[in-house]
Amino acid sequence: MAPLLIAHQLPEHFQPLLAGLPGGVALQALPPASAWEVPANADILLAVPPRGGNVVLPPHKPPGWPGRLRWLHTVSTGVDEFPSWVFDVPQVTCGRGSSSVAIAEFTLAALLAVEKHLPDIWVHSAEAWASRPALGTLKGKTLGLLGFGSIGQEIAARALPFGMDILAFRRSGGTPPPGVRFANLETVLASADHLVVALPLTSATERLVGATAFAHVKPGVHVVNIARGRILDHDALLAALASGQVGTATLDVTEPEPLPSGHALYMHPRVRLSPHISWSGSDRTAQSDLLRENLRRFLVGEALLNIVPPARGY
Repeated sequence: MAPLLIAHQLPEHFQPLLAGLPGGVALQALPPASAWEVPANADILLAVPPRGGNVVLPPHKPPGWPGRLRWLHTVSTGVDEFPSWVFDVPQVTCGRGSSSVAIAEFTLAALLAVEKHLPDIWVHSAEAWASRPALGTLKGKTLGLLGFGSIGQEIAARALPFGMDILAFRRSGGTPPPGVRFANLETVLASADHLVVALPLTSATERLVGATAFAHVKPGVHVVNIARGRILDHDALLAALASGQVGTATLDVTEPEPLPSGHALYMHPRVRLSPHISWSGSDRTAQSDLLRENLRRFLVGEALLNIVPPARGY
């Protein structure tokens, strides 16, 4: 019997994920320029998200796609960047959860930076000691979470020890964990001192945080976006910053990425931009454990973890 063939697009820093795979599995690396030209005998494809990588995404579905592929796994959490033809593969899974801790830590750092006026309070001269701004605290502040999936849950778990009041808007409902309350969108917007966007990008969430949402927020709110740039309307954000409705914005994601040179968000004194890096420091062990467990399940015919439905409405 021919070995199971896994074709992969993984760059070098992701390839430790492939360590420890079971016997009877063959690997084939795909060059970035033709990473979607999958060998005809490949059973599985490990993919990387198109944005920010060096993999060239073809403008149209590759001829014969998906061939004999039975499973595609993307190391990213979000799948909105992939074209619809990718989901012709019978089973698609994603890396949901593997970056959640890193993103949650980044988010708490952003919240603390605003409350503690970092890095503005660093001094570089004796004269600077005379300026001592009053620092804030997270204790007693309300954290509003738009989205309560894996990332939102990890953020909440780290915010609770700081004594924050946590409200979350979750479209799928359910029972919140201790210390977290679910509320409708309007309540979360009106209550949050720190508002974190942690929703997947779908047709329902695109530009959800726009002029209407900013009209309902608590004046001076700190807005953090670690989800997708298209969920937040940049023009509406700039207007809300100008009016004082938004006090500070921390944006790890934008639309497009990168923003064009000279964009107003680069120069705004109360906007903190980072280059879509909050996931960095992700737990490679969690990623490789997920891949190995799903491979085990695949080989014995069990249901895979982190299945992405064809409509991508997860």
